[in-house]
Amino acid sequence: MSPEPTAPGPHTTLRTGVVWDLLEEALERRVAATGRSELAVLDAGGGSGSLAVRVAAGGHRVTVVDPSPDALFALRRRAAEKGVAERIRGVQGDTGDLLEVAGDGHDLVLCHGVLEYVEDPAAGMRAIARALAPGGIAGVLVAGMGGAVLARALSGRFAEARAVFSDTSPEPAPVPGGAVPHRFTEPGLTGLAEAAGLVPTAVHGVRIFADLVPGALVDSEPDALRELSRLEREAASHPAFRAIAAHLHLVAEKPTG
Repeated sequence: MSPEPTAPGPHTTLRTGVVWDLLEEALERRVAATGRSELAVLDAGGGSGSLAVRVAAGGHRVTVVDPSPDALFALRRRAAEKGVAERIRGVQGDTGDLLEVAGDGHDLVLCHGVLEYVEDPAAGMRAIARALAPGGIAGVLVAGMGGAVLARALSGRFAEARAVFSDTSPEPAPVPGGAVPHRFTEPGLTGLAEAAGLVPTAVHGVRIFADLVPGALVDSEPDALRELSRLEREAASHPAFRAIAAHLHLVAEKPTG
């Protein structure tokens, strides 16, 4: 995964704020369902552990799988600094060998910013499903197609917007202006989960307005970031707004039967 900035900017704050709210709800629901205060969590592509460390600080055990040795080194350092090193295990791997390196039976599997880069997102989703315990919860964050089209159109990059919008094949080739190989719509994302045997329970939009608001406005107005964060949270579950979000966050459960 990419190195994280030393100080989070407005976009990072807005993204992690909404996602963390959703993650906390999933953890609380699974704790209530299992009666256990300590859950087994798998963070696939978790990088240097920005979410994993917070989860571990809540008393859970976290396995972070990432292909980058540098990211895993940063994870160990961050975990030690936050006093949760004994609750975090970092292993090198990716979605292709997720079961081999991390095993199954996890209460919660996180997969953020990964499926848009893998060669076969459907296989990646199946790996997530297999890693879950029955009744376990998956939290999957992916790049949204609607947000990419809208941002390019509003900046006058119309050809790029059309290319992203038109690229709807299951395994699209890179397109001009396309930052990632795959972008997802809500039906496409939930369809992947269902095909993998998961039951989608919620989809939220992440970074709906953040990429459209001038940075100078957020930086110059004292309450702008706080109010924008509130707006993002309130709009995250609205279907009209999540359709144009930069990212989509799926929550899905593995059936117990």
